[in-house]
Amino acid sequence: MTMRFHILTLFPEAFTSVLSATMLQKGQERGALQFDLVNIRNFTTDKHHVTDDAPYGGGQGMVMKPEPVVSALESIAGKPWRILLTPRGNVLNQKRVRELAALESLVLVCGRYEGVDERVRAYVDEEISVGDFVLSGGEIGALVVIDSVSRLIPGVLGCEESAVDESFAGDLLEYPQYTRPPTFRGVEVPEILLSGDHRAIARWRRRESLRRTFETRPDLLEKADLSDDDRAFLASLQSGRDG
Repeated sequence: MTMRFHILTLFPEAFTSVLSATMLQKGQERGALQFDLVNIRNFTTDKHHVTDDAPYGGGQGMVMKPEPVVSALESIAGKPWRILLTPRGNVLNQKRVRELAALESLVLVCGRYEGVDERVRAYVDEEISVGDFVLSGGEIGALVVIDSVSRLIPGVLGCEESAVDESFAGDLLEYPQYTRPPTFRGVEVPEILLSGDHRAIARWRRRESLRRTFETRPDLLEKADLSDDDRAFLASLQSGRDG
């Protein structure tokens, strides 16, 4: 399977260094990823390649014109899933990332300035936000989507299990990780991790994952798949907090 990303942007140079490094570059070399950088300016019809204009009704800033954006969208063959990166979209989460990774082709439309003309929204399938904050443009948001989705495409990661064990993979935060040396500035690696008892290690990791989620993102526990043992452990944590 090859995941194809079509990236519509005014600044294709914002992507070149990231797409040619580490995991994303290896994914391309293995044939698992393909990137198509589409410069929206190439779809303007005036000699100055103007892509924005003042908003009707007045106001601050400029708005991206609909013609070049829609023409760029219509230049992409097939029926890829078209995403507009915008603060008013649904906030991206790991569940949606998994769903996007199951598709064959994504179009990522990067807005700029004060946003895109409202009429562009009729030509996309979905609007996504990467968080409740303001960015200068959709490029960084698009890179977040690319990185998070690419990790789940077979052949991208050197170790496929990495995508399974990480934070949010099971609606929980990841357990603490340690490596050499066994002691660093007086802080030792938990003894259980040095025991060689894989069953005990797995249980410790599960509980630490639950503990970390309970302490910092308890909202995730509402949708996590929990066993009876998990619930009993969480109850003990809750009792400790109440006490």
